[in-house]
Amino acid sequence: QVQLEESGGGLVQPGGSLRLSCAASETFSDKYPLLWYRQSPGNGRELVAALTSVGLADYPDSVKGRFTISIDNTNKILFLQMDRLKPEDTAVYLCNVALLSWGQGIQVTVSS
Repeated sequence: QVQLEESGGGLVQPGGSLRLSCAASETFSDKYPLLWYRQSPGNGRELVAALTSVGLADYPDSVKGRFTISIDNTNKILFLQMDRLKPEDTAVYLCNVALLSWGQGIQVTVSS
């Protein structure tokens, strides 16, 4: 099973940006879909970005136009670029590969 580790979280002001990274122990070659979820108290786990093997990306309306999922397959990293952040984006963000492997999660806090 692929080992995953997120980084890049932290505290940011509303309107700011963060880029989350998910470093994998193996290349993504045949391990799709690639996913980012977030989880916050009272809101459960929400899928915020998905990337298919043919390069199609999808996002829920809550983040569409603000979040971008991408990969660097050479360096085995999955990214989530988050722009124009809002307080309601505050959550623990987790990466997932092929619906099997999970990272440990990383906190993102959007607050002034």
